[in-house]
Formats: sequence, C-alpha cells, structure tokens
Amino acid sequence: MSPNTYIAAAYLIIGVALFVGLLLPRLTENRAVSAPIVLLSIGLLAGLLPMPNGFSLDPLQHPALAEQLTTVTIIVALTGVGIALDRPLHRTRAAWRRWNSTWRLILVAMPLAILATALLGWWLAGLVPAAALVLAGSLAPTDPVLASDVQVGGPTVDGDGDGEQHDDELDELDELDEDDEVRFALTSEAGLNDGAAFPFVVLGLSMVATGTLTAADIASWIAWDLVGRTVIGVAVGWAVGTVLGRLAFRAPRGLRFADLGDPLLVVVAPLIAYGLGELLHGWAFLSVFVCALQMRAGNPTHAYHDHMHGVIERLEHLLTLLVLLLLGAALTDGMLRDLTWGGALVAVLLIFVVRPLTGSLALWNRTTVDVAGDGRLGPRERFATAFLGVRGIGTLYYLAYASSHSNLPHEAELWSIGGFTVALSVLVHGVVATPMVRWLDRRRDELAAG
Repeated sequence: MSPNTYIAAAYLIIGVALFVGLLLPRLTENRAVSAPIVLLSIGLLAGLLPMPNGFSLDPLQHPALAEQLTTVTIIVALTGVGIALDRPLHRTRAAWRRWNSTWRLILVAMPLAILATALLGWWLAGLVPAAALVLAGSLAPTDPVLASDVQVGGPTVDGDGDGEQHDDELDELDELDEDDEVRFALTSEAGLNDGAAFPFVVLGLSMVATGTLTAADIASWIAWDLVGRTVIGVAVGWAVGTVLGRLAFRAPRGLRFADLGDPLLVVVAPLIAYGLGELLHGWAFLSVFVCALQMRAGNPTHAYHDHMHGVIERLEHLLTLLVLLLLGAALTDGMLRDLTWGGALVAVLLIFVVRPLTGSLALWNRTTVDVAGDGRLGPRERFATAFLGVRGIGTLYYLAYASSHSNLPHEAELWSIGGFTVALSVLVHGVVATPMVRWLDRRRDELAAG
C-alpha cells in the first residue's frame, strides 16, 4: 500500500469511528456499557491493522503531539465543567462550605492517593522513586467525562436573555445550587485536580533532574510550585473570566456577546486564560477552570450560558472520542509492551483500593442519612464518590508532558502503566457508574417523596 492509501484509510477509519461515537450515547443509554468503552474497543481493533513501515501510534514515539492534543482536550473539558456547575464559588463562607466535598477530595484524598501510588510504583513495579512520583502525579487527575452519568448536566438558566445584571439576579447567584452532591463533588474535583496535580509531577521531574531532593528543594517547591503558581493560575482565571463576563453581559449593547447570540466566546475564553496563565508561569489548567466559573458568575442564569455549554460540550465530546480512539489503537500498537504484572497490579490497586480508601477517608463525616445535601454526603454517597474516580485524559497529558520535558527513567513502563490504568478505568467505571448513580437517584427520589 502507498502512503497516500494509508492516509486515506486513516481518515476513513477515524471518520467512521467518530460517527459511531456520535450515535453511541443514544444507543448505550440505560445499558451497562458506555460510549467510551465502545470507542476504546474500536481503537483496540484499529491498532491491529497493518501500519506503514516505521509508523507507530504509540504516544511514546510522539510525546509532543500527544501533549498538545491532550492539552486542547483538557482545556475544552475544563471550560465545559466550569460553565455547567450550578453551585457558585464566591466570597461568602457559606459558598465555600458548599464546596466542602471538593476541598476534601483535592486537599486530602489526592495527596494521599499520590503518596500511596508512588509507594506502589516503587514497590510493585520496581520504579525508581522519581519515576514513581511522576507516575503517581500523572494518575492523580480524574475525568468524569469518560463516565457521563457521574458529571453534572448543563447549566440551569431562566432564558430571559435580557443581559442585564439586576439585583434579583445577584440574589440568584446565592440561590443557585446543585441538587446532586455526588455528581457535583466528582465534577468539581475533576475541574480542579487537573491543575492541582501539576506540582507533584513537577516535583517528580525535579527528582529526575537532580537525583535527590534537599530540604531547600522541598521548601522552594512548596513556596513556588505548590503555592505561588497556584495563586497565579487562580488569579489569571479570575481576571480573564471577570473581564469576559462583563463583556458578555454588561458591555454596551453593540458589544455585548450575550445579545449578539454568538456562543463562540466559549472557545476564545479558555485559549486566552490558558495562554496567559502559561506566560505568567501559573498553573494554566486552574486558570481555565476559574475563568469558566467567573464567566458563569457574570450572570448565572442567563440563557447564553446554555448556548455556550452546547458548543463546548460538542467539541469536548468529539475531542474525547478522538483521544480514546487513538489510545485504543496505541494500546495494541505497542503501548503495553513494557507492562509488567507489577505495573498492572498498581493500576488495579489504584482503582479498587487506593482511590476508594483515600476518598472515603477524606469524605468521612458523622452523617448517616443517605442523601445529606448542602455540601455533605451520606454513607452510600461517600462510597460512590470515593469509588468513581475515573482516570482519563489528564493522565495521558501528564505522561506526555513528562516525556517531552525530561529524560524519564522507566519511560516506557510509565506509559504502559498509565495507558493500562486509563483503559481499565474506562471499562470498570463505564460499567459501574450508570447503575450506581441511578440507584442513588432513585434513593433520592424516595426520600424526597417521604
């Protein structure tokens, strides 16, 4: 076959697979299989097809390309999450308290999971400590997009469309809230931990470069990577989101995006936030998420948010399907060649033991009611939230980033473990998420009915 024939066949396979992916959410509804599972399976089969000599779909061979593709996918997903969340995050103590589950997952569960995964990588997979830490940081982000039943729906809007920020609409910012604590906790966690995991990956890369970490290195990491760059990322997102929110809802009539009806501001916003966050050396994924939250806060119930979310959701869906298709093909095209039994066991323990235990520990409280509400989780909700920590695109991004910016030890093993973990998570959580969350929905309805 000529190179042109291979290229044409690639276009055909990708096009047909994505077309199938567009149909799958409807075909798999109410079934114990998800669209990501099917797309990943199609990719697995595609990877078995003959490739041109010297060509490989293994991201280890194309880390820079993998980094850019996953970057775009993540910033699109973060924007969709930020706009979709109905629970505002502003200056009042009550607002921050309603995000209690999120803070626990980010500040307690994630560091504990990173520590446990790093130890497992060192002990079971035989990784050097620096590589084990890079792996653990890469496996930290969660991705509810790959199990759609565990993410919140679109934004709640009133459809008045007048674009004015009235006093009663400011009151709506306080009244607006999510009615599903599990979906909110998992979605908001995913919005934050793509950026929150970055310092730990950087710490691992520092160990790769120096071979060890001194007390001064740790102090510098805490001051700059953990705190300083986080503050910069949040500040950039707040500033960009505030400015764009004002332009969308409060600018003079001729410049007001909400009145113009063009939802493509939702594509512009994450690019500006990410680019500025990177230029100022902040964690740019945090910038993107906070930017989306601030844009939503500009006029929280305006119908324009629904239009923007519709655009970004379609783009996110397409990009995610493409990444899953390529991941599946890579898995059978050599990505798993360096997977050992120890590495596979790390993935299994992360999904079935580490995440459930660290999540349950972080979310523990004295509440015994199944559906607690107001930022609290009942016992069954705590278990569901702890278990449904889906691994996905963030893991692939961090591995690509680490490969592009460092001479990683055990690089092939890291990719094998990471790819296997994502595939296992897509399978397990894709099958379990729907019945688990819908059982909670029925339980919630029963309690509401008295």
